Amino acid sequence: MAIYLVQHGLSLPKEVDPHRGLSEAGASEVKRIAEVAKGYEVPVSAIIHSGKKRALETAEIFASVLAPEGGVKETAGLKPMDDVKAFSKNLDPRSNQMFVGHLPFMEKLTAYLATGHEKRPVFQFQNGGIVCLGMYGDQGGWVIKWTLMPNIG
Repeated sequence: MAIYLVQHGLSLPKEVDPHRGLSEAGASEVKRIAEVAKGYEVPVSAIIHSGKKRALETAEIFASVLAPEGGVKETAGLKPMDDVKAFSKNLDPRSNQMFVGHLPFMEKLTAYLATGHEKRPVFQFQNGGIVCLGMYGDQGGWVIKWTLMPNIG
C-alpha cells in the first residue's frame, strides 16, 4: 500500500499556450511511464490532480493506461505554493492514490513526509515521473519505496 506523487509532464511555454497544457514530448513521456507502471502492475486506486491543465492532462494519460477504479478527480491543495503540512494530514498510506501536481509542492511534500521538514530536499522530481511513498514496516514513518523517472541522467 502506498501513495504515488507525480509532477505533471513537460508543458508548453506560456507564449504558446497560456494555460500551459502538455507538449507532445511531455504527453509521450507520461504515456511511456504509465505503460511501465502498468507493466509492474502498480495498483493505483484513483488519480487526483491540482486542476491546472497540465496536471489534468497528465492525470488523464495515467488513467487511460492504469484504469483506476476511482477515476480522475480534482482537489484543492496541490498547487505549486500550497501548504504541504495541511495537505499531508489527509494522506492515507493504504489508499494507493496517485497525486499529480507541481513543483515546488511535490518536492516539499516528499521532504516533509520523509523527514518532517519541507525544506530538506530528499528527491529531485522529473516531469512525468512517479515517486512512491509508503510506511516503513511496523515502525511507521513515510519512506520513498521506489521511483520511476523518464531519465536516469
